[in-house]
Amino acid sequence: MKAVILCGGKGLRMSSGSDYICKPLVKVGEMPLVWHIMNIYKKFGIKQFVLCLGYRGDAIKEYFMNMDWKNHTFRLKRENNAKDIEIFHPAEEWDIIFADTGQETMTGGRIKKIQPFIDEDNFMLTYGDAVSDINLDDLLRFHQEKGKIATVTGSRARSGYGIMKLQNDIAVDFQEKPILEGWINAGFFVLNKKVFDYISDDDRCVWEEEPLRRLVQDQELAVYQHAGFWQSVDSVKDLQAINELWNQNIRPWV
Repeated sequence: MKAVILCGGKGLRMSSGSDYICKPLVKVGEMPLVWHIMNIYKKFGIKQFVLCLGYRGDAIKEYFMNMDWKNHTFRLKRENNAKDIEIFHPAEEWDIIFADTGQETMTGGRIKKIQPFIDEDNFMLTYGDAVSDINLDDLLRFHQEKGKIATVTGSRARSGYGIMKLQNDIAVDFQEKPILEGWINAGFFVLNKKVFDYISDDDRCVWEEEPLRRLVQDQELAVYQHAGFWQSVDSVKDLQAINELWNQNIRPWV
């Protein structure tokens, strides 16, 4: 089974200007976020990936092409105009398709463009900006039991702010960042290839809008309720928070 990762959007704004970095390549510990996400799948035996590239896709390609010698001790031997490199570390057992899906293409358009690379009935899909301790075997089993075209993982989110309950203009209760009602889209989808019928060829197609709404209308979207760890990296503050967890050796997604 293949895992598709959406890696094409603009990343974290790291300054007051308009400069963005590539979010999948922001470092959590010593490794980029996309590496952490891929290792979640690898833990469950999924080693085939399709990376939907867009903004700074060249940087993602360069990282994976150069990761072996950049991250490990190696020997370089040059002789008779030939170059031989010996890496003193087992290579990552990954099979990666780097799909150029356009600089400005939206999420639905990116998914549509990788349709030719999906050769099985089902595939997995997630965003390039979140990690979780999700059990992918359980997720796949749930998807198969429900028999729907699409399954999305739902997570319970916390409010970004403290919530006050008022009575006659007086605070009678205060909760600091309580867990909100409902379930948010946490990515980690399992999709049947019939899902491509729900996605238009328009590069402006947003996966989270018309395609998901149509799936809901047709009762073809199951929700796997994940009560465990899930953390997105949508801001510099999020990046700092997840690196604090890493530095404290609190790494539930590993």
